[in-house]
Amino acid sequence: MGAGPTLDPHQEVPKVPMASAELEKLIAARRAARYRPEATVAALREASVARARGVPLPEGTRYEPVDAGGVPCEWIDAPQARPDRVFVFIHGGAYFRGSVAASRATAANIGAAAGARALSIDYRRAPEHVFPAAVDDCLNVYRWLLDSGFRSARIVIGGISAGGGLTLALLLGARARDWKLPGAAVLLSAWTDLTQSGASFETNAGADPSVSKMYLDRFASMYLAGTNPREPLASPLYGNLVGLPPVLLQVGSIETMLDDSTAFAERAEAAGVDVTLECWEGVFHAWHESAHVLPEARQAIQRIGEFFSEHVG
Repeated sequence: MGAGPTLDPHQEVPKVPMASAELEKLIAARRAARYRPEATVAALREASVARARGVPLPEGTRYEPVDAGGVPCEWIDAPQARPDRVFVFIHGGAYFRGSVAASRATAANIGAAAGARALSIDYRRAPEHVFPAAVDDCLNVYRWLLDSGFRSARIVIGGISAGGGLTLALLLGARARDWKLPGAAVLLSAWTDLTQSGASFETNAGADPSVSKMYLDRFASMYLAGTNPREPLASPLYGNLVGLPPVLLQVGSIETMLDDSTAFAERAEAAGVDVTLECWEGVFHAWHESAHVLPEARQAIQRIGEFFSEHVG
């Protein structure tokens, strides 16, 4: 089973000829620990924290908390980070779990690959804080960056899963406010459609080891709390995408959420957005979080660094 990205119209991306043993081992482990609908929010949150414990940071990484426009965030700096380049990282977790601490290593790895400071956002989560609290937090952080003197062209916004949806919501909200948009955006296994209506939820149901439609339906409902799931700031797939900056999408070919990326790429390209879609063969949802053990994750993050440099300089 191949493990490299398929080629897209804009980039030639190196391929890994065979799936690594590490990838096969992780897929088996995730299949053995599939989501159970009786699992509580507290238990699922603790599981994500436990999975992140002990994951190493790149050597020499420093991190410190910062209040960014009233939103708790964290600066994460690799030794090679340039102070004028910022990668705003938005963690995943289906809008109810995940945190700056749990995603620190992923943000650090991306920042190191980009030669940029990573600013990781600890946005408010459901069910305590429902839509649009997380969107408001992300917009407040971006406004704070601009007000602090960071040049929009030297900022890239990116996120995993729900963080990918929030990345796009931030772009749509910033454009609606006539703010200067960032230089580019990065969407990793992005959740762009909270209706869960893509065909891949059926075609990949048996292949995806970790994310099911049942799981996403539960937490989409919790986050939306009665909001129309086609509201563009919740499901950016249904938004007006004209004028967005260049976008890189990375998604695994076996993900149930595959169509969230492919459908968004089609709509964005039709709207005139510079889109690069990479469908990585055989990898699971948010595989970037396993870079400490997974060569496919390290290669994907290297590509993110290259994309950052292409669009920020």
